[in-house]
Amino acid sequence: MSRSSPVAALDALLAGNKRFVSGTTEHPNQDAARRSLLAPGQAPFAVILGCSDSRLAAEIIFDQGLGDLFVVRTAGHCLGTEVLGSVEYATSVLGARLVVVLGHDSCGAIAAAQEAVEYGHSAGGFVRDVVERVTSSILAARAAGLTADSDIRDEHIRLTVDLLLDRSRLLSDQVASGRIAVVGLGYALVRGSARVVTARGIAPEVLNMDEQTDE
Repeated sequence: MSRSSPVAALDALLAGNKRFVSGTTEHPNQDAARRSLLAPGQAPFAVILGCSDSRLAAEIIFDQGLGDLFVVRTAGHCLGTEVLGSVEYATSVLGARLVVVLGHDSCGAIAAAQEAVEYGHSAGGFVRDVVERVTSSILAARAAGLTADSDIRDEHIRLTVDLLLDRSRLLSDQVASGRIAVVGLGYALVRGSARVVTARGIAPEVLNMDEQTDE
């Protein structure tokens, strides 16, 4: 799989997603030969920081195989130091050229944060920490006048991308040098399609974001 540039990595993901949506998946790199090839080490071309939701399995929705993606998943794609360290490792040590923040509609973490803001409902245990981390995105969406679920999802994706680069000097330096790009993708559960919400390190004209839709 090409990993020659951030744009090539994004193209590979979006092409795989189109195959998934159309039902023409290739299921690449999933045989015994691939297992043997990867045994000495890995060189994924992209990092996926996604929600832990069981309906959001990255290798399936992007039609990739063993060793293609370095996947980090937390509820609501929340960031902690272990997440930041994992993403930094994938880009600086393993050589991944693209970091993707992958959000989706009907996200339980977003719904819980909305309830906390609306009604003051507070979750128990460590779930409360997840809700609190997502709440800032809900407040930002409200301040911007966003009410549609897809718009709130996209705002949370954008803010996660911003936070990732704000907190990691290593990642922001890699974006500035052109070594990597960081892209936010929104996933529609029913259709199965992923669309670009925001990008750092890839020129807007390359993305054709206006042509993308969740419909």
